[in-house]
Amino acid sequence: MSDTVERHEFGAEVGRLLDLVVHALYSDREIFLRELVANAADAVDRRRFEALTQPIPALPADAAVRILPDKPGRTLTIADPGIGMGKEELARNLGTIARSGTRAFSQALAESKASDRPSLIGQFGVGFYSAFIVAERVEVVSRRAGSEEAWRWESEGQGAFTLAPATREAPGTDIVLHMRADAEEFLEPFRLHAIIRKWADHITVPITIAEDGKDTPANEGTALWRKPKPEISAEDYTAFYRHLGHYFDEPWSTLHWRAEGTTEFTALLFIPGMKPFEAFEGERRSRLRLHVRRMFITDEAELLPPWLRFVQGVVDSEDLPLNVSREMLQATPVLARIRRAVTGRVLSELKSRAKDAEGYATFWQNFGPMLKEGIWEDSEQRKEIAPLLRFRSSAVEGWTSLPDYVARMPEGQSAIYILVGDNIEALSRSTQLEGFRARGVEVLLLADQMDAFWPERLGEFEGKPVRSITQGNIDLSGLGTAPPEGKAPADVTRLLPLLKAALEAEISEVRATDRLVDSAAVLAAPAHGPDLALQRLLRRAGRPVGGENPVLEVNPRHPLVRRLAALADSGADLEEAAGTLLDLARVQDGDVPREPAEFARRMAAALASSL
Repeated sequence: MSDTVERHEFGAEVGRLLDLVVHALYSDREIFLRELVANAADAVDRRRFEALTQPIPALPADAAVRILPDKPGRTLTIADPGIGMGKEELARNLGTIARSGTRAFSQALAESKASDRPSLIGQFGVGFYSAFIVAERVEVVSRRAGSEEAWRWESEGQGAFTLAPATREAPGTDIVLHMRADAEEFLEPFRLHAIIRKWADHITVPITIAEDGKDTPANEGTALWRKPKPEISAEDYTAFYRHLGHYFDEPWSTLHWRAEGTTEFTALLFIPGMKPFEAFEGERRSRLRLHVRRMFITDEAELLPPWLRFVQGVVDSEDLPLNVSREMLQATPVLARIRRAVTGRVLSELKSRAKDAEGYATFWQNFGPMLKEGIWEDSEQRKEIAPLLRFRSSAVEGWTSLPDYVARMPEGQSAIYILVGDNIEALSRSTQLEGFRARGVEVLLLADQMDAFWPERLGEFEGKPVRSITQGNIDLSGLGTAPPEGKAPADVTRLLPLLKAALEAEISEVRATDRLVDSAAVLAAPAHGPDLALQRLLRRAGRPVGGENPVLEVNPRHPLVRRLAALADSGADLEEAAGTLLDLARVQDGDVPREPAEFARRMAAALASSL
């Protein structure tokens, strides 16, 4: 090997990824061309934009993505005059990928249906690696716009790649696929034309395929969003949606309109029909594409707030200059008006579609947690988002909304009651619900991670405060019919201070409650500070909980509490019994005993003595 050739090992995560891509997606091989052509078109768009703001050569007038099949040589070349890559970019972009993305990708493959798997490639930003589905060796020759140097990247996809100096007359990138023997169908021009028509017809960069010694156009290359709506078929919309988001499904909703007046723009937006697989944890930003008079400018203009980041599409402005910089985008009032208008239109669409309960349930299960983020962080839109939220309930089947809950509230109920936890099944059996169920009071059950946070920000809905039933001293005496009397409540006057003294380090207060029916005790959070669900979440994350210790509420009608009250009156030592009572309350609430081994010992002893 020449001294100028550098050999590099792929990161272990890339080797794993290549194996996943090649073997899991082998039956959907044509997607490699969609991905490589889309990457080439993006490179052309980036060069066009950067040439307006940086001292690099402008695109040639006849710029196009060229596909060159060579059947005798068994190679397929995808060439573009785009922004190109330097040595470091080749090593970084083609040699590594975030470990979190690889982990999420493999998990998504395992959980997906076979029909969904082709879309995973594009959604995870690993489209280049799909080349190895059809190629036994891949060469990439690239020259960065503004540089005189070109570099060659080469790999057989077996754990290593090489980098070496190369020559290329103009900026751009050539990807040369040395095709496998069983992939020669992709060297036939008619097959390549069919794939481009299927997946890339709406890419605005011209695409050509070399056949019979000349380049023939392969795509229509029109800006679909600029066409009048009557001229666009449902199939056209779907094809463009799939190109934008690398999806294979149908869009759940399509929004296409032209705004006129103070600010003029055209928008074509899609709400996906399936939940996207997010490759990088923490990537919370809208990726709508901003165009100015058809020219792609950026997908980092954040045209929608992060809580609407699932929306795909294009916004094409008439009122921004072609050479607008990213810094100018953050400051221009035109873009602020576009953001408000686009956000308002998406919310209007969701309100309209929410009238179809069954169809909206599909959307909610895919993207509901993101709307809850909007309640937490967007004070301007909070009241608009709230009616769009959906919940499980202790009283009705299926999904319900805040307006429906308020409409069902009985006379005398002044608050909207919620219970937050880890899963709906556990919540529906929670001890915390006993008194509410006995009185026919509905409680909304919340089991998303975001549910520990947003209710505090919402505060109230239609004048009704939103209250966690695990927080504060909730008086149920005026709500519904009280539970059956049974035996008279025990006198716990002496018991409560004894329990408080025994548990002083862990409990801020011990009090009697009428919101239990079958259980002896339950925990509650103080009126101020995080509720129990948020406290558990903070502890799991190793974060300080803050605020006061929880409150232990006891049921004076329960046989255990009646027995403890009698022992308290006789002067017995209740320290161990108090600890057991607290641990029982913790277990009922989905938490663990303070000392599991000691708790198990006490339970075993109690069981032995009762047999």
